[in-house]
Amino acid sequence: MNQHLTDGPDDTTAAGVSRRHLLKAGTIGTVGAAVWGSAAAPAAASTASVVGRRPGSRGVELVALGTAAGPPLESGHAGISTVLRVHGRNYVVDCGRSALTQYSRAGLLLPDLAGIFVTHLHADHVADLYNFFLLGGWGEGDGEHDAGITQRVPVHGPGPAGALPPAFGGGDVPTVAPENPTPGLADLTRLSLAAHAYSTNVFLRDSGIPDPRELMDVREIEVPDVGADPLGDTAPPMEPFLVAEDDRVRVTAVLVPHGPVFPSFAFRFDTDAGSVVFSGDTARSDNVVSLARGADVLVHEAIDLDHYRSVGTPEVVLSHLEQSHTTTEDVGRVAQAAGVGTLVLSHLAPGAEDTVPDHRWVSRARRHFDGRVVRARELMRVPVG
Repeated sequence: MNQHLTDGPDDTTAAGVSRRHLLKAGTIGTVGAAVWGSAAAPAAASTASVVGRRPGSRGVELVALGTAAGPPLESGHAGISTVLRVHGRNYVVDCGRSALTQYSRAGLLLPDLAGIFVTHLHADHVADLYNFFLLGGWGEGDGEHDAGITQRVPVHGPGPAGALPPAFGGGDVPTVAPENPTPGLADLTRLSLAAHAYSTNVFLRDSGIPDPRELMDVREIEVPDVGADPLGDTAPPMEPFLVAEDDRVRVTAVLVPHGPVFPSFAFRFDTDAGSVVFSGDTARSDNVVSLARGADVLVHEAIDLDHYRSVGTPEVVLSHLEQSHTTTEDVGRVAQAAGVGTLVLSHLAPGAEDTVPDHRWVSRARRHFDGRVVRARELMRVPVG
């Protein structure tokens, strides 16, 4: 959640909006330059089945690890994280709460982890990021297939924002770590390593664990010179740009508008079997339309503002949410404009499953999109191509 709320006795902002209202509303968190470490189906559908515990080694598929918007805890539900599995190799997009546990529950193996991509640095997208290396090097347990990470994994994500936005509602708020208040992915990882140094150093000595620094290759994404401004236009119109490429995927990105957050990315993965786009957290954006043009699958966040109206969320908070997220109807408009084949709704707000009926998510997206619509659920798999 954006840390720009007052902490006074009544827990309200200067505009009189309760911090608790924002929490209950989800408040959903509104080629690398710096390297840390060493060197279209016509039918509509609301569900897709989980096929076995361990996916096959061939083909391309999406695996939804967690689908909930956050950061507030949704008991029994995991935070946002998705895997694109390409011919036996796994690319993780965002690492919300319990992502590592869900990765294992889905039958995915850590030696198959080929890359991690972080759309932005809100806590609900990075809560489990370091766990992939803090715990993933150990393996998952004592089972036959429980090997840990065995190779250096590229981790791509935002660099430092460079400036903090003003407080929502005005007023003075504290600043955590004023000496470095807007760390990027490299500092986030470096500081996580330092915070866990004692545990790591002991285990290096008495258990022979891998050095976690040797398991990650952190690459901050360099933002092209398109006039983006952390205190102004955070996502001006732009063409997709290259982020990463290997023998299985080509990854491009654009900036997307997510309230005051900067930079915030959407990613496109092009494979030999098809293309998949992840919107990340974003308000309705023509940049996403540009990135997703002709894609086979668009995985897009969605918010149901009517739910928040029904529980008495103040209008100022609703406006704040609308400026950071995309209504289900507008998601349909984006998918239609991009000409994608399948629309997968994920990072849902509200995040608790069954709070909003599946048919409402699907039917509202289909008002403006004539392709296939899938409401993602945890551990669901969606074939690509």
